[in-house]
Formats: sequence, C-alpha cells, structure tokens
Amino acid sequence: MGFLDRLGRVIRANLTSLISQAEDPEKILEQTVIEMQDELVRLRQAVAQAIATQKRTERQASQSAQMAEEWYQRAQLALQKGDETLAREALTRRKSYQDTADTLRSQLSQQASIVSQLKQNMATLESKLSEAKTKKDMYIARARSAKASQQLNEMLNRTGTNKTIEAFERMEEKVMQMEAQAEATAELAAGDDVEKQFRALEGGGDIDAELASLKAQLTGGSTPSSLPSGSNQPSTAQSAEIDSELEQLRAKLEEG
Repeated sequence: MGFLDRLGRVIRANLTSLISQAEDPEKILEQTVIEMQDELVRLRQAVAQAIATQKRTERQASQSAQMAEEWYQRAQLALQKGDETLAREALTRRKSYQDTADTLRSQLSQQASIVSQLKQNMATLESKLSEAKTKKDMYIARARSAKASQQLNEMLNRTGTNKTIEAFERMEEKVMQMEAQAEATAELAAGDDVEKQFRALEGGGDIDAELASLKAQLTGGSTPSSLPSGSNQPSTAQSAEIDSELEQLRAKLEEG
C-alpha cells in the first residue's frame, strides 16, 4: 500500500508539472476574465430575477391586504343587514387573505435581504472584474517580455551564436591592432623626417664653412701659397672659372 501511495504521488506530481509547463499565462488570463464576465452575467440575471420575485410578492401582498379589507367591509354590511351568518363567513375569508398578506410581507423582508446581498456580491464581482482586466493587460505584457527575454537568452546560450560573437570580437580586436600598428608606423615615419631635417642642418655647416673659405680666397684673405704659382692675383679666366664653380655650389646648396 505504501508503494502504491508513493507511486500515486509521483504520478500526480508529474501531471501537475506537465500541466504547469503547458499553461500559457496569456491564454489563462484571458480565459479567467471571460469566466468572470460569464459569472457576472449570471449574477446579474439572478439579481434581476430576485428583484422581479420581490416585486411580484409585493403585488401579491398588496392584493391580499386589499381583499382582506374588502371582506371586512362586507362583514360590516352583513351585520348592518342583520345577517350574522354571512358576516361570519366574510370575516373568515378576510382572515384568510389577512394571513396571506402577513406571510407575503414576511417573505418580502427575506427577499429584500437576498436582493441586497446579491447586489453587494454583484458590485464586488464588477470591481474584481475591472481590476482583473487591468492586471490582465499588465501581466500579459510582462509575460510577453519575459518570454522574449528567455528566447534571447536561449539564443545567446547556443554554441553557434557564442562562436559568432567570439569571431566578431576577434575581428574587432584585430582591427584595433591594425589601427595601432598604422599609428606607430606614422609616428616612426615622422621621427625619420625630423632626423633627416636635423642631419641636413648639421651637414649645411660644413658647406657654409667651405663657402666662407672660398670667399676668403677670392678676396685675398687666404695665404699666397693657396693661389696658383707665378701670380699674386687671379687672372680673368681664373676668376670666371671660380665664379662658375661658386654658382654651382650655390645651386647645390639651394637644392640641398
């Protein structure tokens, strides 16, 4: 018996789990609101029927009271005419109508209480239905959001998606590395240009010194031994040759 009880509990637990997994919150909420609306319709019908019964009882009580009054007047008329037997019969019927009226009035009190309770229940159900409609829309929106988030997480947890994201990140890192290498190359190239400029400036000093020496020789500032032998002053042809060489040196300096 113990084994059967445990087996029954396991079966019920599995069924409950399957039902819970199969439940769609959106459909369940929609169905719940529909059922509440149907219940409200039935309750309104019950209230309307109770009110109709109450009104009918009121009419019956009023009619019975009116008939009791009429038989009372007939009893008075019979006594006035001296017919005591007829008067007694009229009072008997009056009492029957009077008892009916009293019974109906008692029922009216109970019916009024029932109608009041039904109206209160109807108002409570209307309030709950309105609240359920508002919450239904909110819960449906939350359920859809949660479902979308779950689907997104499941997609991100897939192996293929992870590999795609990893490949994208690797390419991003590679592009950044290429950009860094390009910047480093540009900086090195700029450093070489500066180095070349300084070398040109440093080399220009030697040329200027040689140019100054040549100018000194032309103006006689140099020693006589530096001039050609056999003459203290350069000839016209020599001066032209020196001027030509000087122009070439100036052109080289300008090109440099």
